[in-house]
Formats: sequence, structure tokens, C-alpha cells
Amino acid sequence: MNLGNSPILWSETWSLALQALRANKLRAMLTMLGVIIGSACIVLVVTVALAGKHYVIAQIEGVGANLIYAEHFASGPVSIADEINLDDLEAVKAGIPQVRHAAGTRNLPMTMVVNGEEHPVSMVGVTEGFQQIRNLVIERGSYFDPDDMNARRKVCLLTESLAASVFPSDDPVGKDIRVGELHFTVIGVFRERVATFGQTEITRESLLVPFSLMRYFAGDEYIKTFYVQADRPEDVPSVTRQTSEILASRHRPGTEYRVDNLTGILETARHISAALTVVLILIALIALTISGIGIMNIMLVTVTERTQEIGIRKAVGAQHNAILHQFLMEALIISGAGSLAGIGIAVAIPVFVNFLLAFFPVPSDVAIPVSWTSVVLAFVVSCSTGLLFGYLPANRAAKLHPTESLRYE
Repeated sequence: MNLGNSPILWSETWSLALQALRANKLRAMLTMLGVIIGSACIVLVVTVALAGKHYVIAQIEGVGANLIYAEHFASGPVSIADEINLDDLEAVKAGIPQVRHAAGTRNLPMTMVVNGEEHPVSMVGVTEGFQQIRNLVIERGSYFDPDDMNARRKVCLLTESLAASVFPSDDPVGKDIRVGELHFTVIGVFRERVATFGQTEITRESLLVPFSLMRYFAGDEYIKTFYVQADRPEDVPSVTRQTSEILASRHRPGTEYRVDNLTGILETARHISAALTVVLILIALIALTISGIGIMNIMLVTVTERTQEIGIRKAVGAQHNAILHQFLMEALIISGAGSLAGIGIAVAIPVFVNFLLAFFPVPSDVAIPVSWTSVVLAFVVSCSTGLLFGYLPANRAAKLHPTESLRYE
């Protein structure tokens, strides 16, 4: 384009383009429909990909952020001396500066008796730091305090599901329950920040007790699963390695421990999400390309139908660039208006879905994000597609000879 044209000529070009489109409203709307679909697809595809990515990553991170976990891997005869113990936990906390929290757990299948009724449960003994590491949310009551842990107080917390099942119409806090031969007082009801039932030791029918009470039920106090939380994501590899070294140094040579973290899983989830986003965007771009071909075909027909009009304009002094700009402006208006309409529809859908989610019992982390980068991308790509495919018919119109155009029937 000749960007040196005066604002008056640009205003005239805009006015002529609008007049031409108004004269064929139905054709312009049908041509615009492809752009609306293509631009909406770009925004919705990125929105769906982001929602999926956030949900999957939230599920993984729900187990704990910057988390390293360790377990004793027994491939032969098991000795109690090989199991992870509380001294190992203290050694890791004292020996690794990058550790924010460390906690140990052990779970046993038990039977809980309430008002004479038996309920199968998973009793989970936990040490201090477990709540912070596992992002537990206390819905009612309170969590264990240091005195509960150190004095072996017979107190417990129930999952929301277990509390609703055992105490359907009562507040469980303060109630007495029996597990095995011990009586416990319920001090709280909890839930995981992100539901991970089936992925960790927490199940729907779990109750938490201070780890120091596990000796009454198991006869010992070894740790089944050992959690370590690093200060920062970049500290995770170093803390993983140091944890493995400390465990190996404190136990018999040859004892195997599985020390791992969630970094690999998170990276894999991000890579899969990115790959799916690229594939879906390519599909949306194909839709836009098809709409661009539609713009080109319709405008080629329009040029043929308006040959005499072009001849008259050239006869009264319209320059090559004026004709070129007019038809390019028509293509830009079609693609730009279609893009704005498509983006408006695409943005309205997740906003409406988020509004509906507020009325349904879904996890608080579930939300449909809108990527404003995809909005800009959809608009730029749609307008560029219109100009690209509109150039051929516009150039053809600009090159028509005035005499031949006036004689065209």
C-alpha cells in the first residue's frame, strides 16, 4: 500500500468500501461467517487447552508443591532397621538447608466404632509438617498442635466424606469414636485443597492421628512414606539427591530407597499440553485459511460484477492504488468485523461457564481461563488472512483497463 495517501483519501476509501458491502449485505455476512468461526476457534482452542493444563497441573501439585517423597524399597528380606524412621526425618531437616518442611506418614486399615456401628477406615499417622506439605484445608475444628503430637493425645481428624457418612446430622467435632482398643476425640474435619483421592495415602474414609500413636497399633514407629518440601522449584533436584544420600548413609549398605519428585510428571504434563495446543491451533488456522479462500472467491466474483463501476472510477481519475485500497479495505472490514464477532463469542462462552460453575459443587481450583494473548493472535491472524487472500482480487480490480471495463456487459 501507499501509506503516503492523505487522510481524506483514506476516509473516502473507507466510505466506498462500506457502501459496497452494504449493497451486498447477505454476501458480506456469509463471507464473514467463516472468519467468525475461525477466530472463535483460535480463542476457544487456547482456552480449552489452558483449562486442561491448569486442571492437570493442579491435580499433580495438589499432592504437594516442590515435593520429594521417599519409601523403603524392599526386594528381599525386610529388617526393621532398614525402614525409614523419625531420626531420618530429623536428619534430613537438619542436614539440608533448602528443606522447608518434612513429614512422615504410615497408614493402616482399621475399623472405627461410632454409636455401636462399625465403619472400615484407613487410619493415617502423620508427623508435624504434614498439613503444610499436603495443603490440607481444615473445614471445621482445628489441626493437631505440637502438644497433640508430643503428648500422644488421642485426638483425630476425619475427611469430609467420612464425617458426613458417620455423623450425617451432627457436628463431629468433640465426638468420641473408638479405633481398635483406643478412644479418640474428633478435633477437626479436613479436605485436600485439590482432590487426590486414590493417588496418595488419603482416601475418602481416612482419619488422621498423631504419628506417635502408631506404636499402639503397629508395635513400632517406622515411616512408610517420607515427604520433603523444598523451598523453591529449582531446589527440588538438589534436595532429592541429598535426601537419597542421607537415607543411604544412615542405613545398611545395599538397602534400597525410592526417592523421587513430581518434577518429571509436571514437565510431561506441560509438554503434552503445549503439543495439544499447537495441534489445535493449527486446526483453527486451517479453518481461517478456508475462510480466507472464501473471501478471495467472493471478491473475485465481486470484481467481475463491478467491472463497469471500476471502469467509471478510473475514467474520472481514480488511480491504481485507490482501487487497490478500496478492495483491500473491503476484505479488511469483512475479516476484522468477523474476527471481533468471533472473539466476542469465544470470550463470552468461558465467562458464562465460570458463572455457572459458581452454582455447582466443583473444586474451587476449577476455572476456565481466557488467554488474552489468543485474543490478540486471533484478531491479527484473521485480519492478515483477509488482507492476504483479498490482495489477488483487489490487484486484479486495480489492473482493469478503463476502456475495457466501460464496454463490459
